[in-house]
Amino acid sequence: MTAEGMSRVLIIDDDVAVTNYLMVFLMQTERFETIIVNDSREIPGMLEVPPCYDIMILDMDMPNVSGMDVLRMMHDKGIDVPVVVLTGVSDVDLAVKAMKLGAFDYLTKPVEDEHLLSVIDTALEHSALHISIDQLPSMLKREDLLYESAFEQLPTQDPGMIRLFHQAEKMADGDLCIFIWGERGTGKELLARAIHNSSPRRSGPFVAIDASAGEAEDFPGHVFGQEKSYNGSMEERPGFLEQAADGTLFLDDIEHLTLPMQVRLKRVIQTGEYYRDNSTRIRRIDVRFIVSSTKDLTSEEYNASFSRDLLYHLMVNSIRIPSLRERVNDIPLLAEYFLRRETERSGKGIAGFDPEFIELLKGYDFPDNVQELQTIIAGAVVKEEGELITIESLSPYIRKRIQPWLEPVEGEFRPRPLEEIRQEHIRKTLNYFGGDRDRAAAELGIDGSELDRALREDEEEASGEPRSDG
Repeated sequence: MTAEGMSRVLIIDDDVAVTNYLMVFLMQTERFETIIVNDSREIPGMLEVPPCYDIMILDMDMPNVSGMDVLRMMHDKGIDVPVVVLTGVSDVDLAVKAMKLGAFDYLTKPVEDEHLLSVIDTALEHSALHISIDQLPSMLKREDLLYESAFEQLPTQDPGMIRLFHQAEKMADGDLCIFIWGERGTGKELLARAIHNSSPRRSGPFVAIDASAGEAEDFPGHVFGQEKSYNGSMEERPGFLEQAADGTLFLDDIEHLTLPMQVRLKRVIQTGEYYRDNSTRIRRIDVRFIVSSTKDLTSEEYNASFSRDLLYHLMVNSIRIPSLRERVNDIPLLAEYFLRRETERSGKGIAGFDPEFIELLKGYDFPDNVQELQTIIAGAVVKEEGELITIESLSPYIRKRIQPWLEPVEGEFRPRPLEEIRQEHIRKTLNYFGGDRDRAAAELGIDGSELDRALREDEEEASGEPRSDG
């Protein structure tokens, strides 16, 4: 920023008419100073010194040094200045490559003045946000949060989680879309609610949608609303988007959205514009988006099914929630939290946990994370009639999950693969006939070769040798 509080914009384009127009337009706002470069050969030298600009507007198709060359040089030198690509080249693959190299947005000429101004403001907001996050102290305390109560449903003593809360609180102060990603059961929706409750929109609605129904035919209508059809077969209905007006819309599991839905989502995130199903009338909405996924959407698996353009817009402002395996020391704290909640509901006078029980939990990998821990504690409270939760408080199924080496109680049902039961039945039948393979095979209704093969597989499994496919 300049001494007067104005932002400096570096405009790089070989078309003098374009740079002159942008210079006049931005200066008329009385919020920007401009630096003009028409010869891209000047850029490599400019990148050797600390940036004297707050944001860059960059053309792609230039002689000598292309816009993509400029992005690569900035990426290699670690120059973290927001870049808005403004070009006449409409190419989705090129846009994706530019976003991968750090471009904040990719706009195609001609672009409306107000839209360009909105993108510049958003890019500067994002840049300021990440500068403030990078400047957070290394050691942060939970009680230093401005809105500590907003995070009360996320108990933790893990330093990494506490820093994550401070980052989330910083992000909450703006209006940028936030992407939360992590394994199932880590608390993505709880974090989204905490962000909403610590944001200027806290007095507005928080609307959560499970996008796993994204491929359903009527899902777009549920999100964007629908107009009454001309023949009366459809009634007018506002969607979740309108219900979240002036608040926050949380979309969970966005990997399930269809490509047409992704296009509509990107438009409303960027411009605030949308249309209802069965209508062509453009509407405007003021809403903040938070989205989440358990999947690595950057992987090749999602190349065809998830818009790279939308993805790189989302990843610009992202938070990853660590799994419970990555913060084992939180397990006793979370267990106590869930125990207090469940005993209040049930009215039971359970005082705490047997230490052996807590150690057992700390050794478990929790594939379903915090959500699974909550379920385990709730089930143990239902079963326990004493003062302490012990290993015996767990159901046989849960005990077997946590202690896979545990032998089942005699007579207790234990689900097993059919093949395992088949092998055991063959062995018992052979023993019954004193090892007579012909009689055992006849009783089982199989031929001798099938009996031999089953026994051979059983011996290989017992010895640890791989089964033969022959």
